[in-house]
Amino acid sequence: MSASGPHDGDVAPAGPAVAAHRPRRRDRRGRGLRGLVVPHTLPGYRTRAERFDDAVLGAVEALERRWGRQLEGTEFAVEEVPPSQPAPWEHGGVPLGRYFPSDVGMPARIVVYRRPVETRATDDADLAELVRDVLVEQVAHLLARPPEEVDPRYRP
Repeated sequence: MSASGPHDGDVAPAGPAVAAHRPRRRDRRGRGLRGLVVPHTLPGYRTRAERFDDAVLGAVEALERRWGRQLEGTEFAVEEVPPSQPAPWEHGGVPLGRYFPSDVGMPARIVVYRRPVETRATDDADLAELVRDVLVEQVAHLLARPPEEVDPRYRP
């Protein structure tokens, strides 16, 4: 018996120089290369965050068609959740969006908070309406007009 162990008859594997020249065709469990789990043609391919961004973009485009000149230079953004400190003018629950007036060197900014809005929506259609309503409220603050004037489809 030798001190090398039970695998005395095994052939030593090729060195790293030999292995580097052969491309690996299978993963460590012997399966071949895999493709996407969900094809890009199915709705599940896009993440919830990407679908939410699309809803915000669609609502902003609709508002800009009507109020383009007044909204010129305004930035629109999506954030996951609002900061833990509420704004001085906010009372009550978690805000769904905020309007930040322009400041020195900073344009006016409207932010929609994704998680609170998604939590309140029951389905994709409700989500799109809620996103639109949140944006209409914030644009109404920016323009100093009632939300119903900004978008007649607004639902309080």
